Amino acid sequence: MLFGIDRLLAEPELRAPLKGRRAALLAHPASVTADLVHSLDALAALDDIQLTAAFGPQHGLRGDKQDNMVESPDFTDPVHGIPVFSLYGEVRRPTGQMLSTFDVILIDLQDLGCRIYTFVTTLLYILEAAAEHGKSVWVLDRPNPAGRPVEGLTLRTGWESFVGAGPMPMRHGLTLGEMGHWFIRHYGLDVDYRVVEMRGWQPEAAPGFGWPTDRLWVNPSPNAPNVNMARAYAGTVMLEGTTLSEGRGTTRPLELFGAPDIDARRVIAKMRELAPDWLTGCALREIWFEPTFHKHVGQLCHGVHIHAEGKFYDHHAFRPWRVQALGFKAIRALYPDYPLWRDFPYEYELGKLAIDVINGGPALREWVDDAAAQPVDLDALTRVDEAAWDGVRELHLY
Repeated sequence: MLFGIDRLLAEPELRAPLKGRRAALLAHPASVTADLVHSLDALAALDDIQLTAAFGPQHGLRGDKQDNMVESPDFTDPVHGIPVFSLYGEVRRPTGQMLSTFDVILIDLQDLGCRIYTFVTTLLYILEAAAEHGKSVWVLDRPNPAGRPVEGLTLRTGWESFVGAGPMPMRHGLTLGEMGHWFIRHYGLDVDYRVVEMRGWQPEAAPGFGWPTDRLWVNPSPNAPNVNMARAYAGTVMLEGTTLSEGRGTTRPLELFGAPDIDARRVIAKMRELAPDWLTGCALREIWFEPTFHKHVGQLCHGVHIHAEGKFYDHHAFRPWRVQALGFKAIRALYPDYPLWRDFPYEYELGKLAIDVINGGPALREWVDDAAAQPVDLDALTRVDEAAWDGVRELHLY
């Protein structure tokens, strides 16, 4: 199959509308061709494209910023001599000065298919700025490694943030190119927008179910090391709003959860007792780990590793958001007074609990903390949102 960047390089007719126009590229470390050439280098080598600027999202064009809320500076690319602007530094939205450096921006970002992964929000901000300043936006599309399934509560009005660009569920089932079409329709944007679609993507085909197994995985951000993480992320990202470790500081971040003061065996047993059907499609394994940085650094943690891979993986049965929600519920049942929710300014949002910012509202946290609430209650609430989104996003699928 061919990703958008591969098609743009291989098909001169796709590039024809770019002739005589100044082009910018928004990219990160996973913005590579099938031959692992970075898109910036590949595009700069073409005679018919005039690259005048580059942009980096959260974690930077080089992907060197390890944690959230660690900003990247602007710099001049030492190879191509063009300015590289950070969209996770002093600003999140492109400024007028940044926009003055190009006529069309090419966006080549590997997304994870999750509302909270901030590349989605950066796309929206660029579309809004382009509409205001008369710029063109092209997305060189890439696979959604989590595939087409939809899961999670829809972001509620008033809970928009840098990790919540609009009323979509946690796991949205769109590619970045398709998401751009939804943004334009939903927000009524008047912008020159084009998607260089993939050729041969089969999101329902085994064994990759979204990620083509003949394509190497390159981390789009430092803690996105493999496809298993991408599949689990729509659930495990919620750990960022808790006192539990999400595995940062280990070799398997955002695939596991744990802490020094929980009994993971009891947690797994309680999860299976509360809602065994929520655990289908994956395997849970007891794990011990000691983070080298971040939460519980240097402390021995007892945890749970979520395996959505190999013979344990059932693409259509696996529901990562519910799996992680169930983990929270099990901990609350076993340790009623456990200080589960972490109170800090998550992605610069003040006065709101991080778990609520992540989920686009308080409903998930309230369900966890309500001793009388059962899995069926959260399931009923969530299914309404999932069904509504599934109907909306059908308008924008390839």
